[in-house]
Amino acid sequence: MTMKKALSIAGSDASGGAGIQADLKTLQELGVYGMTALTVIATMDPKNNWNHNVFPQDIKALEAQLETILSVGIDAMKTGMLGSVETIELVGRTIDENGLKNVVIDPVMVCKGTDEVLHPETAIALREILAPRATVITPNLFEAWQLAQTGPIQTIDDMKEAAVKIHELGAKYVLIKGGSKLNYDKAIDLLYDGIEFEILESEKIETAYTHGAGCTYSAAITAELAKGKSPKEAIYTAKEFITEAIRHSWKLNQYVGPVLHGAYKQFK
Repeated sequence: MTMKKALSIAGSDASGGAGIQADLKTLQELGVYGMTALTVIATMDPKNNWNHNVFPQDIKALEAQLETILSVGIDAMKTGMLGSVETIELVGRTIDENGLKNVVIDPVMVCKGTDEVLHPETAIALREILAPRATVITPNLFEAWQLAQTGPIQTIDDMKEAAVKIHELGAKYVLIKGGSKLNYDKAIDLLYDGIEFEILESEKIETAYTHGAGCTYSAAITAELAKGKSPKEAIYTAKEFITEAIRHSWKLNQYVGPVLHGAYKQFK
């Protein structure tokens, strides 16, 4: 047998709910063989309210990982936490030099539970280097206004304004993840392909346990692209996947609860 293959260039989440751990679980659930190139290791301090620490990996180690994976070949790829301008530049070169297709850029700028960009210069590099190379880019509300250079997003009209600006950077499809953060009865995401806006609605699930949701959503899109689906088809399936994952999310400890990556197959 053969399997479609996908690459995740992202960080490791020591608690297992996000990052490459979430990506591999999601890819496996959707029948895609996942490979990972590790950029940073994120840990959480149980003695200090689960505060995050980030340990960047050597750029030479990242290059070696990518060389290994690309010698095998991939059908789609995604990025997560990259952590430095140098890493973002390497990813941009890798996409160009290898003619990589089906590129999903999840422009991670903060760890969930924090509200400051880890390194402001990386936000600029994401905007200038990776957004133009994205088949699909998947910012949350905070990341969207950072990329669009507008202001905080509070309405669907704000989402539309940001989506246009991000599309103008070169991304083919812009998916802004509003989720349950906006003041609407439904969980709202906005998809823009440069021609029309599409509102993706789902049930608003009241839960504090959403650790890894963004990584999981973008990984599901990547999996479906690897299997040959169009970007819109991939996004529709991923929306269903993440909705079920959030619906069945669970408490890991007193600080955090991850989404359930197996929920789409187990309960859908």
